[in-house]
Amino acid sequence: MEGIEHRMVSVNGINMHVAEKGQGPVVVFLHGFPELWYSWRYQIVALADHGYRAVAPDLRGYGDTDALPSFKEYTVHHLVGDLVALIESLGQDQVFVVGHDWGAIIAWYLCLFRPDRVKALVNLSVPCFRRNPLVKFVEGFRVSCGGDDYYICRFQEPGEMEQEFAQLILQS
Repeated sequence: MEGIEHRMVSVNGINMHVAEKGQGPVVVFLHGFPELWYSWRYQIVALADHGYRAVAPDLRGYGDTDALPSFKEYTVHHLVGDLVALIESLGQDQVFVVGHDWGAIIAWYLCLFRPDRVKALVNLSVPCFRRNPLVKFVEGFRVSCGGDDYYICRFQEPGEMEQEFAQLILQS
């Protein structure tokens, strides 16, 4: 698509798919759930045309990036570690970061744990949530975003949404 290059990089013990284009200061785009690098295809081209190196990975467990079998390998520390290793693989000390949805949450943690790696942050649709150790992450969404029908809440039981998607496909 319009000169976007794809490659695999080894980061933090996984193989990560990266889509990129351009030369200049690096902007890393972090996709939402359940999205891929493809969500940023127009922004990649636009920023590359304006003198930036736009980089959009498939995050851990998404698209062509490795999906690990245990939920224990998806902590915020793993996700931030993936991004720090990605930044290093790009030969950068710092990058601009743009996050959306799930990617925005990860971006907030990147800024919290490794502010030295971020020149600036732009997040779309997700504010910085203050951590409340008394409330589990998903339960907080269930309470504040409309109950069990909120999309994050609907994806908690393995296989349930996949079954629902399969039914929708059969009906179409």
